[in-house]
Amino acid sequence: MLKKFTALFIIAILAGSLAACNINGTGTAESSAVTSAAGVAKESTTQTSTEAATESQKQSKQTESIITTAYTTSNGMIDAGEMFTNRDLTQTADLTDAKYCTVSDGQNISITSEGVYVISGSASNVTITVDAGDEDKVQIVLDGVSITNTSSPCIYVKNADKVFVTTTSSDNTLSVTSTFTADGTTNTDAVIFSKDDLVLNGQGTLNISSTDNGISCKDDLKITGGTIVINCQSDGIEANDSIAIADGNITIKTSKDAIHAENDEDNSTGYVYICGGTLDLNAGSDGIQATTIAQIDGGTLNITAAEGIEGTFVQINGGTINISSSDDGINGANKSSAYSVTVEINGGDITISMGQGDTDAIDSNGDLYINGGTLNITAQSPFDYDGQANYTGGTMIVNGTETTTITNQMMGGGMGGMQGGGFRGR
Repeated sequence: MLKKFTALFIIAILAGSLAACNINGTGTAESSAVTSAAGVAKESTTQTSTEAATESQKQSKQTESIITTAYTTSNGMIDAGEMFTNRDLTQTADLTDAKYCTVSDGQNISITSEGVYVISGSASNVTITVDAGDEDKVQIVLDGVSITNTSSPCIYVKNADKVFVTTTSSDNTLSVTSTFTADGTTNTDAVIFSKDDLVLNGQGTLNISSTDNGISCKDDLKITGGTIVINCQSDGIEANDSIAIADGNITIKTSKDAIHAENDEDNSTGYVYICGGTLDLNAGSDGIQATTIAQIDGGTLNITAAEGIEGTFVQINGGTINISSSDDGINGANKSSAYSVTVEINGGDITISMGQGDTDAIDSNGDLYINGGTLNITAQSPFDYDGQANYTGGTMIVNGTETTTITNQMMGGGMGGMQGGGFRGR
């Protein structure tokens, strides 16, 4: 009787451990460290042939590396020549030593060391927490996962060198449905919340729904691939230091800013750099807001917002940009003491359609320079600037008529229609 009771007790413990995601083994560089809240090891040293076949099939999905090309420039306000690493741009994960996990209701997942972790399944109230070493790079591979939480992030990066969130060729959904609960003094107010560098890439779709922010990063954030769809009440994508986008299909619908870079404690940081991808941004406030520099070198941007693009220094060197705005289409505003307020257009195909009333297609609280590109404006007030304006090249069409004159809506502002000169020094 005692033996039977003991056996049943052991079976119950094992069954409980299988409900959570716990993986032991050897990681890429160190011991694996994925544990559940209970901290009980799940994976045994042996596998059935079915389990082995399943992992073999999962690994075969991404045996060939797919790498995106980042069409960066090094002669803009931001030197982006070496901004993206090869791993940032690789849309597939190396699954050779990957650990696999299926989410389960109410069972949190803790990752504490470097490695590749493949997550799948559907569950509620699950947080994947990364609390690894300062030099550890962690890759979370979303392979058809759906997580719906009430008040906590679906992915929470407490510490790491860099974390990659990579989608396989699958649909993935992360949602938070109620008010976020803080983690001590940390206001974890996003579905994906990271205190360290974050990279989003992959071949699949990541759907995010939030009662607050969609993705928050307290360091540098990069997007190099995949399809990302965000519906939220606050900022769609926000970061303290920078947001850099090389590729991907990004759709954001929000009541506040779609893309927002700002560090409350340091106004010399917080830039947005875009050189590729397709962005469809529908925002109640700003489509793109940067504290320092907003630089567009490429990509296709469709923006419907109160203000389309805002930064202290707005530089457009390329890309196709369509803005429909009810306040300012492009706005150079004094948000950083590290840069002079400037709007500079050197290239690109830009279309701006403004609403009625006191609205400006291009508004610079400092200087305005148009050196190239094609600019097609429909607005009562095409230009408004407080400093000087120079037109040296490019095509300007205002309300259907081609012109080489930069008019000024600002009463008492700088002289409009200035021409000549060259590409100015910075």
